[in-house]
Amino acid sequence: MKTTKIVLFCATLLSMAFTVPGHQFVEEQIAENVEPCSNSNNTFQHNEKLTYKIYYNWNFVWLAAGEVTFRVYDEGNQYHYSARGETYDSYEWFYTVKDDYDSWVDKNTLLPNYSERSVNEGDYHIFEKIAFNQAARKMTVIRADHRGAAETKTEHNVQDCVHDVLSSLYNLRNYDFASQQAGYTIPFRVFMDKEEFPLKMKYMGKERKKVHNMGKYNTLKFQPTLIAGNVFKDDAKMTVWVSDDQNRIPVLIESPVSVGSVKMVLKEYWGLKYDFKAKN
Repeated sequence: MKTTKIVLFCATLLSMAFTVPGHQFVEEQIAENVEPCSNSNNTFQHNEKLTYKIYYNWNFVWLAAGEVTFRVYDEGNQYHYSARGETYDSYEWFYTVKDDYDSWVDKNTLLPNYSERSVNEGDYHIFEKIAFNQAARKMTVIRADHRGAAETKTEHNVQDCVHDVLSSLYNLRNYDFASQQAGYTIPFRVFMDKEEFPLKMKYMGKERKKVHNMGKYNTLKFQPTLIAGNVFKDDAKMTVWVSDDQNRIPVLIESPVSVGSVKMVLKEYWGLKYDFKAKN
């Protein structure tokens, strides 16, 4: 996983000197009767736009690394989610990222039908398209070095309905965690990098949270499962704070990574479906 994948999965849809979060113990209570193949939207609307500032901490120095913007478009019987992540010019001496992610989901289920990503991170480049056949549990992946280059096609079977990284963000926003006890946990499955990953989102309770340059928020606190690998260590703990209102938008994400730590801070928001009552 690369830098912007962190952002997408965090908000995750998304992707720094602080004490490593996540050592709070809350007993896990797996949610019952949660339908993995169907959900309905009651939190976002057409033209919602969320922009986050990304910070990276390395050797106790905080760097403003870049920004990522998430948008929602209503396209008839589908929602189109997009995320655009880019490093600042002042950060590109260290590492350059310019990534685009798009996901088209069925309005009736919030499951993805199709997704695209164009990844440009340092010397790493990839263009990928995924067709999701949820009924047949089969994913078709088409990859190339860049858009328009020679493509390779592979097919992959999955065990159950799956999300991509971006669609999982918007899907999770539509579960009612606020009425649950701390420890309430929803399982979900994500397909990425030609693999199916069973993940979980654990609710840690309510918290009044101060966010840098954005004021104080009433929030719901979460810890998602992470995928150990190039970015996250086996014991890494990510913490996500989501607005405790009807919008349920992430306002702050913090996580250690394999080298240093990263945080994503809400910078601007437009077109929310409801008045933003979590900030006061």
